[in-house]
Amino acid sequence: MDTIVVENVSKRFRIPHEKKATLFQNILGVIKRQFSYEEFWALKDVSFEVKRGETMGVIGRNGSGKSTLLKILAGVLYADRGSITVNGRISSFLELGAGFQPELTAKENVFLYSSILGVSRREVRKKYDNILDFAELRKFESMKLKNFSSGMYLRLAFATAIHADPNILLIDEVFAVGDEAFQSKCVDKINQFREQGKTIVFVSHSMEAVKSLCHRSLLLHNGNIVSIGETEKVIADYLTISRQ
Repeated sequence: MDTIVVENVSKRFRIPHEKKATLFQNILGVIKRQFSYEEFWALKDVSFEVKRGETMGVIGRNGSGKSTLLKILAGVLYADRGSITVNGRISSFLELGAGFQPELTAKENVFLYSSILGVSRREVRKKYDNILDFAELRKFESMKLKNFSSGMYLRLAFATAIHADPNILLIDEVFAVGDEAFQSKCVDKINQFREQGKTIVFVSHSMEAVKSLCHRSLLLHNGNIVSIGETEKVIADYLTISRQ
């Protein structure tokens, strides 16, 4: 059974030609109808399926549409055309600290972010110690997040997301920040999820990580899928495009 079905999905953004610096300029632009935009299609008729228990890699150059695709799968963005079917609870790790509030403590943010992921407070209380232990932030649980380093943000976000017990995990560049020891813990946890039959969509610029984790991958280029299938072949296609 397919866990994720993406059919002819397209996403458009409007890029204004003129920058309106003040509220007055924006109001004047509306009155005079002087706003002009350039349409940018981040995704164009993207279609693919992810089987239950599969780890699918998503690769491509910066600006190819990878993060936009994951945000649509997570429900953060909506497609302008096409449809998406997702069967199962999603836990998404899309951006460093996304959903966190800097003025709240680590403990408060664990409960806040977990609620966004659909986890009840009762469940969070049961898993709270495991979350802090995995993140290695026990002694910082009462510190406000605005005083955290980027690495501490990452550890807390990832630990909270993976303990939401999702059927589907969306991961965007989890290896971009953090020391080698934490990256190793992330890989171990992802492999544990794979062994449990969880479904994972994994975006990364690390070809070694994609190769080790994903049997199948897709390559996005200028918003289009230009290659999909066995990971080593897709990586070879990516390297060919990168040399052009």
